Amino acid sequence: MFSANIFTLYPEIFPGALGHGIYQRASEKKIWELNVKNIRDYAYDKHATVDDKPFGGGSGMVLKAEVLNECLEKNSNDYKTYYLSPRGKVFNQELANEFSKLKGINLLCGHFEGVDQRVLDHRNIDEISVGDYVLSGGESAAVVVLDAVIRLLPGVLGNENSTKEESFNNHLLEYPQYTQPRKWRDLEVPEVLLSGNHGEIKDWRLNQSQSITQRLRPDLWTKHCNKSNKN
Repeated sequence: MFSANIFTLYPEIFPGALGHGIYQRASEKKIWELNVKNIRDYAYDKHATVDDKPFGGGSGMVLKAEVLNECLEKNSNDYKTYYLSPRGKVFNQELANEFSKLKGINLLCGHFEGVDQRVLDHRNIDEISVGDYVLSGGESAAVVVLDAVIRLLPGVLGNENSTKEESFNNHLLEYPQYTQPRKWRDLEVPEVLLSGNHGEIKDWRLNQSQSITQRLRPDLWTKHCNKSNKN
């Protein structure tokens, strides 16, 4: 069973989207589990203080080292801890695949102006980011990460082959999809998809993926070309 462990000031946010659909069914089948720990429970004063002003001045508040470390220490396990931060390594499909092969991960959700750096250094915590923008907290980023990882676990999706043809595999975006009716508002489904010729359909989809990637994501197209040249 894959263990997803969340450390947050707002445990009521979870499971959120992860408590519905395929994720709920996978949880009921014991494919994965969610453990949420409230950092505030480990504050040591009567006011449950978890933050303080940053040394050197500046706006906002910083999560206190002793409180955060106490929470992590009391709930220690064998899984790697990642701090969700805009300055971290950008989370992508490769990392999702990597995480899905682990027995579990710990996700630390920051808030305010972040956390005391000494905790990250002391516990050797890596930082990951879901994109080049700033969120009010790490909770929504944690849901994104787990969404991408859990769906890759064996038994979560009905068709295990579906993940092999998705966007970002081989650095290509996914080809267009169509369903019934064949004609909608004078727009018709490409004829090749109705031909029954699986070879031609496969070639069409590859060409579409290449064209879309080259047009919309030239950065991914460059990676695809470099990988193809190496092979």
